Amino acid sequence: MVVARGLALLAVCALALVSPVRGADVPFLSGRVVDNAEILKPQTREALSAALKKHEDASGDQVAVLSVPTIGDEAIEEYATRVFESWKLGKKGKDNGVLVVIVPKDRKLRIEVGYGLEGTLPDVAASRIIRNVMTPAFKAGDYDKGVTDGVNAIVAQLEGKGESAGASGASSSDSAGRASVHFDEPNLAWPERILLGAFIFGVIGLFTVIGVMTPGVGWLLYVFLIPFWAMFPLVIVGTRGTLILLCTYIIGYPIAKLMLSRTAWYEKAAHDLKTKGTASVGGFVMSSSGGSSGGSSSGGGGFSGGGGSSGGGGSSGSW
Repeated sequence: MVVARGLALLAVCALALVSPVRGADVPFLSGRVVDNAEILKPQTREALSAALKKHEDASGDQVAVLSVPTIGDEAIEEYATRVFESWKLGKKGKDNGVLVVIVPKDRKLRIEVGYGLEGTLPDVAASRIIRNVMTPAFKAGDYDKGVTDGVNAIVAQLEGKGESAGASGASSSDSAGRASVHFDEPNLAWPERILLGAFIFGVIGLFTVIGVMTPGVGWLLYVFLIPFWAMFPLVIVGTRGTLILLCTYIIGYPIAKLMLSRTAWYEKAAHDLKTKGTASVGGFVMSSSGGSSGGSSSGGGGFSGGGGSSGGGGSSGSW
């Protein structure tokens, strides 16, 4: 009996020694920007997703950004390769994908480049972008600037414009369209106001509730719904009433969402979206890919890899 127990213990020890160390998980591909480390502002994620979609529509290149809190002891080169192969960035046969990985707790980052783009975005260019563009901003604690400028530099390099073209493409047009706009008070009978109000507030109210209850994409919906709350109520309650509703929305939405974020079901839903891509809240199934009953915490709904692969090209860095 003693001998049998000893042999069993030795077998368990041997299995533990030969078993491979499990690396960090590969997140679900929920969009062009998967910010699992939550280092970016919602508007930054939205702007990056839009810019990367525009570049893909024009060139076919697939560029994705991933942030994860930590990858433990795994080398970032190995982790980036695993993510790249799992997400299959780039089109099959062209291998025209690029992956930017940021690991804030480990202070590591990498630009992983597919086979087909190694000539356009060589290792030396990727290293220069990391060293001169991204790392200085990360050292200053400004992840939004570092990631945005880095992605813009990558896109500029892929488009043959050089890294100097890495400025944000979202130019402000504040000086345009400054003509005075005047809204009269609504001239509708009360029955018409009630019927129209039921429709308008029913629609934007429903999306507001979904946004408050949904992890991740809820903040994108918050920004998205602001113009709707600023315009549609005008025909129902007039200018003053709309201003009151808009201020209530702008202040109340974040408060309600932050309060809900401390509940157990909200934390579970957020975890399920990051790890499984779907979550159930209140009987509704939400999808991090931007489905009708859920949303994406990263923007760029419907994004998926095209079957590309990585040849290990690119560059890594730390700060």
